[in-house]
Amino acid sequence: MRKEIIAALSKHMPDVMRWSGSLARELRKHNIAVAAKTSGSALTDALTLADLTIQDLLINAMRDRAPELLKCRIEAEESTGDLTRFASEGEYIIALDPIDGTKQFRDKSGDGYAVMLHLRTVDEVVYSLVYLPAFGEHGGWVEVHPDRIVTGADDPNRPARDVLDSLTPIDAGSRPESKKIYLIGFQQRDVERSEDVTRAGLEGVAPDDMPGSIYPLLATGEFGGSLIHTPNVYDYPVSWQIARQLGGDSVWVHNGETVNFSEMWMDDRADMLRLPGIVATSADQSTLDILCDLARDWSRERYENR
Repeated sequence: MRKEIIAALSKHMPDVMRWSGSLARELRKHNIAVAAKTSGSALTDALTLADLTIQDLLINAMRDRAPELLKCRIEAEESTGDLTRFASEGEYIIALDPIDGTKQFRDKSGDGYAVMLHLRTVDEVVYSLVYLPAFGEHGGWVEVHPDRIVTGADDPNRPARDVLDSLTPIDAGSRPESKKIYLIGFQQRDVERSEDVTRAGLEGVAPDDMPGSIYPLLATGEFGGSLIHTPNVYDYPVSWQIARQLGGDSVWVHNGETVNFSEMWMDDRADMLRLPGIVATSADQSTLDILCDLARDWSRERYENR
């Protein structure tokens, strides 16, 4: 079943993701903010018509183009689309983030937003697809199969699948290992915590200072990893898969154990599923050791007053 689902996603979803990215670029020209989430964090609470519209497109495309995907469970950041058609139980979960980086997208403060999906079980992430609408002239890609990672520019003159197949896989042996570490989720302390990471010998980068999406940056080695407080389960797992396939890991800092997806909690303030605690991700074990040593005793509570 795993091969069947991966084959369906990799065949049918690249062009749908490309359409979604084009829609995002067009909608971004307009005032499309929607008031909804109330976590108190601007990064978390940003919501736009693009999130809602693109999720509807992705969900309904999967329903119509690849009925075998209906055997999977769906975890979607928003509530739009024909979600009830998908399985309520099962081993495989398709997770969607229709606009990763919504605040940056809405406020036009950067171009690191993305349309993304991944396939996972409770123990591992087995396929990821990310489309970056503002990457270069025509957008860009990250795709993670069980045996290869590719990232690069899109070419709308060719079918999306053909473009992905033509990209050169990342070579873990020649990939550089940066000291830059992306931090997010520490509420009003993202900058403070990034400075802590820098003092520990790495280079902490807070959300407002990110030069783009973490996924291509992590894949190519321009960033060495991430440190995320209570990551949501719609976008973070792509980094999990990238790091693991490059020979690294994604671990809870308090015990150094590899993250799994059996321990989740519903963040009612943000209306999204999250993992507990603080998670460090890197292809380099020495980087993970530094991050775990640094953050082991930091508070695991996302909202200190809850």
